[in-house]
Amino acid sequence: MTENPGGAVLSAQGLSLVYQTSRGPVTALQDLDMALAPGEFLSVLGPSGCGKSTLLKLAAGLIAPTRGRILLEGQAVEGPTGRVGIVFQQPSLLPWSTVIENVLIPIRALGRDLAAGRKRALALLKLVGLAEFASHYPGELSGGMQQRVAIARGLVHEPRILFLDEPFAALDAMTREHMTGELQRIWLATGCSVAFITHSIPEAVFLSDRIIVMSSRPGRVVREVTVDLPRPRNIATMAEARFNRHCAELRELFKDLVTFE
Repeated sequence: MTENPGGAVLSAQGLSLVYQTSRGPVTALQDLDMALAPGEFLSVLGPSGCGKSTLLKLAAGLIAPTRGRILLEGQAVEGPTGRVGIVFQQPSLLPWSTVIENVLIPIRALGRDLAAGRKRALALLKLVGLAEFASHYPGELSGGMQQRVAIARGLVHEPRILFLDEPFAALDAMTREHMTGELQRIWLATGCSVAFITHSIPEAVFLSDRIIVMSSRPGRVVREVTVDLPRPRNIATMAEARFNRHCAELRELFKDLVTFE
């Protein structure tokens, strides 16, 4: 059966996940509902341990829920699919392969046409500003450059959704700020739907069309915030009153959400 509530490209309905541990069951997510619209940039914001990364793994079909379901374009997600791309905190590039070969990994894994995939990979490397580094090896690149390769790899098979799990967390502050602007530029150029996990309130406000805020474990959505800032956004955006109002609203909300066990 195919459904597509509200035209969402991705939706989670009554999603719960219970881990079995040596100390007993741990509920990571409980009765979580969310949706991602076509072409939307959605950030998932929440305290450490609230299940943000778990939600991404469930949505990508890497793990199965205990209860509830996830729909991708109206079809139940029952395992990994080539219709999504994933970028993790670490770029996880193969050090013995060139940049272009790292970008081509999903093309080979999915059995896609290699010639067409190589053409798209080169176009994406140009888009992320690394066209001249196609024949280089990851060890010859900075951390920010490696993460741009990872983004190109996540997009090369033309996914419907790009999942990003704190992709800039390991970068220094200046590189992280630069990469935030680069991600906005790349997203605007591709039109892909994005689900972006972050701990950073300013990063979420700068990038997002909408932010969903999760509670402490067990994670559930407690607030949705629409970001009413024009695009494209730049450094000056961060000085605007509306930007700072959004950040202040989210910080105030987190005073009541963060708990310590």
